[in-house]
Order: sequence, then structure tokens, then C-alpha cells
Amino acid sequence: MKHLSRWTMVGVIVLLVAAPVFLAGGDATAGKAVFDKKCATCHGADGAGKEAMAKMLKVEFRALASKEVQAKKDEELKKDITEGTGKMKPVKGLTDAEVGNVIAYVRSLKK
Repeated sequence: MKHLSRWTMVGVIVLLVAAPVFLAGGDATAGKAVFDKKCATCHGADGAGKEAMAKMLKVEFRALASKEVQAKKDEELKKDITEGTGKMKPVKGLTDAEVGNVIAYVRSLKK
């Protein structure tokens, strides 16, 4: 019985650790590939924002790892990506799965 209980506990721990990944509905690795292709031109490879692009647009980029960006709900990030925000234009041609993957990647930038 102890053997079963130990394995049950291991299973519960694995589920608790993995749950945020499954609930987020995205794959950060796949999201990085989409981010690199569609977002890095302005946001930079690390999500900190490109200074030259910020200067050209006359904006200040918030690092995607910042508390302010990370505090946004997934729905807010999805809206920012698909509808744009401020001077950021919407990112066209992404499936819902790709948007979810990009959000998972942005979440992975949290420090």
C-alpha cells in the first residue's frame, strides 16, 4: 500500500507542476519560433524591445519580461497580439494555437 501511495503522491506532484503549462494552452518552444518570425523585428529576440524601432515609432517599449506585461491576463495579451495596442499593429495570419504559443513564450520570459 505504501508503494501505491508514494506513486500516487508523485503523480499528484507532477500534475501540480505541469498544470500551468497545460492550462496556458501553449507551447513556449513553438511560440518562440512564431515570435522570432513575427514579433522580434520590433520587440527584439529577448523581448526587451529594439531601441531603433522605439525611436522611429516615438514610443518606449516595455520589456515583455516586465511585471507590467506579465501581470496581464492571457486574454489581454491575446487582444494585444490580435488587435494591436497603442502604435503596435495587429499581428495578422496567426492561428489561435499560434497566439497561445506566443503567449506561452512571453510567459517564459518572466524573471
